[in-house]
Amino acid sequence: MLLKTLSELNAASGAEKAVREALKEIISPYVDSVFVDKIGNLIAEKKGRLQGPRVLLAAHMDEIALMVTDITGDGFLKFKPVGGIDARILVSKAVKINENITGVIGAKAIHLQKTGERHKALTYEQLYIDIGAKSRDEASQLVNLGDYAYFITSFAAFGDGLWKGKALDDRVGCAALVEILQNEYDFPIIAAFTVQEEIGLRGARVAAYHTEPDFAIVVETTVAADTLDRQENEWVTEVGKGPACSVMDRSTLYNPKLVRLVTELAAHKGIPLQLRRGGSGGNDAGRIHLSKSGVTTIALSVPCRYIHAPVSVISDKDYQGLISLIDQILREIPANPFFRKQH
Repeated sequence: MLLKTLSELNAASGAEKAVREALKEIISPYVDSVFVDKIGNLIAEKKGRLQGPRVLLAAHMDEIALMVTDITGDGFLKFKPVGGIDARILVSKAVKINENITGVIGAKAIHLQKTGERHKALTYEQLYIDIGAKSRDEASQLVNLGDYAYFITSFAAFGDGLWKGKALDDRVGCAALVEILQNEYDFPIIAAFTVQEEIGLRGARVAAYHTEPDFAIVVETTVAADTLDRQENEWVTEVGKGPACSVMDRSTLYNPKLVRLVTELAAHKGIPLQLRRGGSGGNDAGRIHLSKSGVTTIALSVPCRYIHAPVSVISDKDYQGLISLIDQILREIPANPFFRKQH
């Protein structure tokens, strides 16, 4: 399964090679050109039979991870996050370094903590990775400063049509783009599998500047907070209720006319769609819509529980709905004057 393959690959921000090479091999039969730019984005293009707007589809390849920043005299590894990771969820998680070194994230045992310590959340300064080494010299034979540590999580189905896995943010988007590239459209389609989204939307800025799109769809995952610790009005999105269309986030105010167009199209085609509630977070749209003279941009996402964690959860129904909605938007473009005028 494509999503399983992509989820289980390791590709932190700045180290996306494994995912990039896998995607390049998969999409090459379906596109007219494919290349890697200087920052590491994978850019593919289908020319189309007719002239039309240049449409950019973007999904990022990188995932959250940890980077080794120091090795103690006792052989433990100190680390920092690459991307936004809550330190409170890390203790006792298994990680993989350099594909063949297994480690466990450790901290002082609760039996040894003083009463005051037990009531405080663990910080990165209190955590370390145990790889079984007994000294700095022994650990240094296996690991270097700057190496990445990745969570060990197997992709699998569970519950009623749900999937669990690591790096679903945003291997879900990457897999959706692969599915779309296998379809035929009358106008040019550009797919950008971007790098370094998790540390500042860096690849998207370069990709948009180079490809000069007229219209862009950012394909993502987004927070689903439909869990016990949140009131319903705080859920943002809900798993199993269809893909989500963003109205605003901290980096983009989306065109209301475009949001309405997408909402009406989804309703007409019978595709469940929810509007993303709240304005936190951000995605590659934040850089793409500002490129050069501006790019009309929409963000469509699969709701994801426990995002930016060692294991996340999505619904296959939402994933399939996302692919169907993107396909319908692309087929609507030639006949809709919205895409042929300034806004």
